Amino acid sequence: MSTKEVLYELRTKNGLSQDELAEKVFVTRQAVSRWETGETTPNTETLKQLSNLVHVSINTQLGSPQNLVCQCCGMPLEDAIIGHNKDGSLNEDYCQWCYADGTYTYSDMDVLIETCLPHMVKEGFTEEQARGYMKEMLPKLDYWKRYEELSDDGQFDAFKQQLIDEINALDVEGMPKVESLNALVGRYVNLEYRLPNGTTAKFLDDQTTYLGTQLEPAFGGDRCFGVLANHDFLLVCTYLEDGKDPELVLYKKR
Repeated sequence: MSTKEVLYELRTKNGLSQDELAEKVFVTRQAVSRWETGETTPNTETLKQLSNLVHVSINTQLGSPQNLVCQCCGMPLEDAIIGHNKDGSLNEDYCQWCYADGTYTYSDMDVLIETCLPHMVKEGFTEEQARGYMKEMLPKLDYWKRYEELSDDGQFDAFKQQLIDEINALDVEGMPKVESLNALVGRYVNLEYRLPNGTTAKFLDDQTTYLGTQLEPAFGGDRCFGVLANHDFLLVCTYLEDGKDPELVLYKKR
């Protein structure tokens, strides 16, 4: 679609009149009208405001002229998986798994490769093919080329280790020790638990990136342990394959 068509669709999908959209991005109604007829296009700052308002990338607003890929892992970027800056705005250089609320989540290329391997195998790669492809591709991406400049000097890794220590200190029966945590986007792990009073509840935000892992139970069985954490809480649950029949084991505020 052209820019004018995209802007019209985004406005109407979000239930906004031209006047309401104009007020939210600090322009006149006539300016919005001219965007939608194709006479003009929003300037860069207005495109950023629109991006924050309707949660789509500037690339999408301009009719998707570029094929965006995450500059950390190489994943093709769509609006639903684009990472967020600290102020909540979209960062069109990274996916939510590699960049969460202004924080880069990977400092070791080999760890990233091992994390991506199972997903690539599901897409038809052999492990050898996937590993070779990633080793060749990742060094060409902007994050790894600028790693020394973008690195936080180990602060995020230290935070992850603190979470690991706190989780292991919970000493959950049957759960192996946590060795590592990966970035997990809320909507993929936001399970619905049945509470003692019979109601159900979810504890996560679909748009937020958390740290977590899946563990096989120490004593066997068909239920896996799921672990999730961030600055605010620690969560341990169990579930069957594909997250079926989840049971909340522990939810602890930090």
